[in-house]
Amino acid sequence: MMALTERQPQLEKTKALRARAPLSRKAVAALCVTSFVAGLLLSGRVSLMSADASRDDGAKESVRASGCAGNKRKLGESHPKDLLNEVSRTHQAIQSLDKAVSTLEMELAVERARSGAAGAGTAVPSKPPQKAFVVIGINTAFSSRKRRDSLRETWVPRGEKLRKLETEKGVVIRFVIGHSGAPGGGALDRALDAEEAETRDFLRLDHAEGYHELSSKTRIYFTTAVATWDADFYVKVDDDVHLNLGMLSSRLAKHRTRPRVYVGCMKSGPVLSQKGVKYHEPEYWKFGDEGNKYFRHATGQIYAISKDLAAYISINQPILHRFANEDVSLGAWLIGLEVEHVDDRSMCCATPPDCEWKKRAGNVCVASFDWSCSGVCKSVDRMRHIHKACGEGEGAVWNVAI
Repeated sequence: MMALTERQPQLEKTKALRARAPLSRKAVAALCVTSFVAGLLLSGRVSLMSADASRDDGAKESVRASGCAGNKRKLGESHPKDLLNEVSRTHQAIQSLDKAVSTLEMELAVERARSGAAGAGTAVPSKPPQKAFVVIGINTAFSSRKRRDSLRETWVPRGEKLRKLETEKGVVIRFVIGHSGAPGGGALDRALDAEEAETRDFLRLDHAEGYHELSSKTRIYFTTAVATWDADFYVKVDDDVHLNLGMLSSRLAKHRTRPRVYVGCMKSGPVLSQKGVKYHEPEYWKFGDEGNKYFRHATGQIYAISKDLAAYISINQPILHRFANEDVSLGAWLIGLEVEHVDDRSMCCATPPDCEWKKRAGNVCVASFDWSCSGVCKSVDRMRHIHKACGEGEGAVWNVAI
């Protein structure tokens, strides 16, 4: 009796199901297709599981073989040095990946900027940028012919040596200068044209020269250099600074895998609000109360930035604010970015005896100058002596692994 009572609800459910309307043709077709796809998926999964199982069996056999050879190690018994090496390799891999992603992003942004400039009618190079390791732009002026010659006689190669350095080592060196601003080109422009035809070591900018226009010149330099050369680093150096090319290349090569690097002698000088003094900052009020210091930035005699940062300046140059001092301007352009500031004191050695003593001790300087003159004092007369005392030798740059 109890069994009949328990079966009664089940019979009623069965009758209710039978009483429902039969499935439509579309529903039957959809059900068939679904079943067919499910069958394919299951069959593929079975084959994958079989392959995984065979690989697992092979791995187990390999473990057994290694165990028989006496190389078995229990879980958790890894040597601390092995763990540190693994962490170091992982860290390097992450840095390389970060650099690659950042480079791709910047290259895409640069190409977009070039396309936009071309669409707007702005002049852009017809050829793709040449590959290089570092572009060294030597900031110079119309009145600095003797300074330029003093560098050509010391650390700046001339003629075929300059071309060979560029093609074989990827080290590009150019004197950077704009135009005089005279209508139709004045005597200064014609004299520079003649010098350029003779030496072929200039990068001419679409820029009117002037002492108070150095921030604009720096901005245009990076924009022009990025459009002309696809380099890992871009360097700005003054024409009264002694430079060792091999040491510079060696130092920069150490930062090659790091994204967004800003290298130089970092400083934080006072913001000068008094009119009439050298390095006066008209916008001193933007840096807080009087007596405050600037944010940390590289001194203007020489500094280097990585490709990502140069591309950033190139893309955003129309809206980058210019302060009175160009080194402060560059620091301001980079201060709000994810940038690694590298304080390299070998880039601001003093002239002999300082750089000479360091050379004898095996610490050859990247750059040397006098702080009192913001460059080498009487550089035309002293550059040869400094090069002889503190120079690394002509073949040094060729021995650097780049």
